[in-house]
Order: sequence, then structure tokens, then C-alpha cells
Amino acid sequence: MGITALIMAGGKADRMILREEKPLLKVGRKSMIEHILKALRNARKVDEIAIAVSKHTPKTAKLMEKFPVKVLETPGKGYVADMRYAVRKLKSNTVLIISADLPLVTGEIIDKIVERHRRCNKPALTVVVPMETRRGLGLEGEYVLEAGTRQIVPAGINVIDGRWIDEGELDEEMFVIDKEELAVNVNTLQELEIAERLFARKFCGGINRPT
Repeated sequence: MGITALIMAGGKADRMILREEKPLLKVGRKSMIEHILKALRNARKVDEIAIAVSKHTPKTAKLMEKFPVKVLETPGKGYVADMRYAVRKLKSNTVLIISADLPLVTGEIIDKIVERHRRCNKPALTVVVPMETRRGLGLEGEYVLEAGTRQIVPAGINVIDGRWIDEGELDEEMFVIDKEELAVNVNTLQELEIAERLFARKFCGGINRPT
């Protein structure tokens, strides 16, 4: 069963005052979207990569022309509307949707998510991280959910059966992954700084280790 990965890279980054498009913000000297591309290329279970851009991210669209990916121009009407538009265009049975603000994700994590979706026998899978993991990094959560006695936060990765994209609320499984790599969605300058420190600690031999 072929898996298409769809990177959502068309947002306006309303929570950050930026001169640069958010997917092009650098973490460890490379743009966030390039880190995600590397993770998806390293994932054994991903067959195709597509990028959803919009009028808000023309530089990102231009950069993606250099890579062997499918670039989809979306209407730029918001994350959910643009995601649905892109999934319809892809016409793929299974789509892994990932936000362009997760620069620490790895191919190993992606493969783990795809495998869990295959086993869950539901049309949708939502990846979440424990709220305590975000708090351990000094972060709060904007969309906190309750799972029994535990608080969880969406990580910005979903897997869906594209054939159900026009249905209403889908039957989904929540997949809790306790990984710092998924706990940092870069939506603020604070989160960008934390992503930089974690990248240095995890991938650069501990340089600039946070105190």
C-alpha cells in the first residue's frame, strides 16, 4: 500500500512576526522544511512526497522546485481547507499529513506512525504527545486534550485514508508518542529557540547544550 507524505507549508504564521516564510526558518543551518524532507526521504514506508504551498509561501514553493517532490498550490484559506484540497488533488488512498514546523522529526518516527496506522484499522490516526513532555521543555499547549488522567497535545502529524476526505468527523485513533522531537511545533520565537537547542543536543554532539 503506497503512502504519500503531504507537508503543509502554506500558512501565514500569524503567531510570529517574520520577514521570512515560516517553513524557511533555519534550525541548525537548514530550513525547517528541508529537515522534514530529509526525515521523509529516510522513512522506509513513505513512497511519495508532496508539498502544499499557497500565495502566502511563494519562496517555499520556489525552493521546492529543486527537490523531487510534487508541489501543490492550495487556495490559502486555512490549514484544514488547504489540507482537504491537497488530499483531493493527490488521489491517494493513504496520506501522512505533517506540518512544516516540526524540524526535529526523524524517518524512524515517521515509519513508526505509518505502521501504527496500518494496524489500527481506522480511517484516521492522530499523533499526540504528553503535555508533561512539552512542560519539561518550558512550553505550554494551545490545544490540550484529556485522555483519562493524562493531558495530551496534537503533534501536527495525522494519517488519513484519502477516500474519506469529504466525510465529516472520522473514526480515529490517538497515537501517543512521548518524544521531544514531536513536542516542539515552531509557532513562536521561543519554540524556534528551543528547537535550535534540541537540534544541537540531539544531532550535533551536544553543542550548545541547554542549561
